[in-house]
Amino acid sequence: MLIAIEQVLSKEEVAQYRTLLEAAEWRDGAATAGSLARHQKQNLQLDDDAEAAVNLGDHLLRRLQSHPLFVSAALPRRIFPPKFNRYEAGGGYGAHVDSAVLRSPRDGVTLRSDLSATLFLSEPEDYDGGELEIEGPFGVQSAKLAAGDLVLYPSSSLHQVAPVTRGVRLASFFWIESLVGDEGERTLLFDLDQAIQGLTPAVGPTDASLLKLTHVYHNLLRRWAHT
Repeated sequence: MLIAIEQVLSKEEVAQYRTLLEAAEWRDGAATAGSLARHQKQNLQLDDDAEAAVNLGDHLLRRLQSHPLFVSAALPRRIFPPKFNRYEAGGGYGAHVDSAVLRSPRDGVTLRSDLSATLFLSEPEDYDGGELEIEGPFGVQSAKLAAGDLVLYPSSSLHQVAPVTRGVRLASFFWIESLVGDEGERTLLFDLDQAIQGLTPAVGPTDASLLKLTHVYHNLLRRWAHT
């Protein structure tokens, strides 16, 4: 399931991010890739302990913790500290799969990568190429979203970033360990939660049928969640 989440950051926040990122020191992103992926990866990244990466990443995490659509879709248990990358001058990232288990650079805690996320920080008209292409059961889906928008997709998917042939593509990326590790169960919970939220304004929060649906949602979450 690929989910686009609009306006995680406002345009004003995006501008602040870009100012700090333009002044940051970037390094070869291939240095952080695995033995196979590094041959496919041509981009620049911030060091995990760079001041801009830490401050902007913490700000993004605060935004996500209070974003209802993100919480509904991801049911996050742990989130890997956000990273930041830059693609330009033909740089891209060929087809690869994300590591299944990751160790946080801050506290050494390991997490299972259930979901991958990309937050776009450049407007799509400002660069050519740079589409995030994700292989799924129904073919390849492409994402090139407005600055401030985020896309969520299964970490188990093969995916790639098409070469950027004009301009600069700035983004943040990170991984989520969900309370519900099974993608099918997580998708059912998301669909049910979105249906409940959609019905609430029409029928009112005390409607008996709505309360039954909410009861089912929480009992399924109780059954499937692993804390």
